[in-house]
Amino acid sequence: MEPNFNNNPKMLQKKWLSTALNVRSQGSGSETIVFAHGYGTDQSIWEKITPSFAENYRVVLFDWPFSGAVKDPSLYDPLKYTSLEAFADELITLMDQMDLKAVTFVGHSMSGMIGCLASIKRPELFKRLILLGASPRYINTDDYEGGFTSSDIEQLLKNIEFNYENWVSAFSLLVVDPNDEPSVNKFRECLKKMRAEVPASLAKTVFYSDYRDILEKVETPCTIIQTSSDIVVPHKAAVYMESKIKGKVTLEVVDTKGHFPQLTASLQLVDVIKGVLG
Repeated sequence: MEPNFNNNPKMLQKKWLSTALNVRSQGSGSETIVFAHGYGTDQSIWEKITPSFAENYRVVLFDWPFSGAVKDPSLYDPLKYTSLEAFADELITLMDQMDLKAVTFVGHSMSGMIGCLASIKRPELFKRLILLGASPRYINTDDYEGGFTSSDIEQLLKNIEFNYENWVSAFSLLVVDPNDEPSVNKFRECLKKMRAEVPASLAKTVFYSDYRDILEKVETPCTIIQTSSDIVVPHKAAVYMESKIKGKVTLEVVDTKGHFPQLTASLQLVDVIKGVLG
C-alpha cells in the first residue's frame, strides 16, 4: 500500500525537502560524503569530483534554495536567509530526514561556515569537515585580513544590484582562473541562472558575515583546503581559521589559481580529499 503523505505532515516535509533541493545520492559504501556548493552555483559544480568517490562512498549532492537549479522560487526568502544559521538549520533538517550521521561534509566557500555552524549544533552528524575556500569573514579589520575593504564590498553590492550582467562577466574572470575558459563559463552560467531577487541579498548575507567567534566551538576534525592564489579568500584568512578552530585541523594548499579548484584542478583536489579520507 502506498504511504499517504497528505495525512502525515512529517512525511510530507520529508518527501518535500529532499525533492525540493534536488537531492541526488550516488554510489554506495558505509561512509557518506555530503558535497555542498557555494554562492551562485549548484550541485553540478562537483561533477568532475564525485565519480572518483562514488566507487567507495555514498555521495550526496543537493542544491541550496538560492540556486538557479531549484525550481520553486518561494524556497528562497531573503528575510529568512539574512544569516548563515538559517542554512545550517536547513542542512541539519535535510540530514535528519535522510538519516545521515557521521558524514564527511565538503563545504565550498560559504558552505564551509554553514558546515561549521551545523557541526556545533549537532556534532554527531559530522565525522569530519572539509572546508574548501571557506572564510569566517571577508572584510579586513585592524588585526585581520579578510581580503576586502568595506568600500570594496559596497561597490561589489552596487554592481550586483544595478549592473548584474556586467558584474557576472567581470567577477567570473576574477574568481576562476581566466586561462581556463570552460570553467569560467561554467561559473558564469550558474550565476546567470539565479533568480533576480537572489544575488544582491545573498551577497549581503555572505560578505557582511563574521563567524570568527564560532571557530573555537568547532570540535569536529577539519581540513581547510585553499588554492595557491584566491582573490576571495587570502591565505592569511585560512591560516587564521587553522589557528582558531578547536578540533584537530590541517591546512592543505592546491596549486591552482582562483576560488574553484573543483573546476580548475579537479584531479589535484580529488587526491587531497582522498588523502584526508585515508
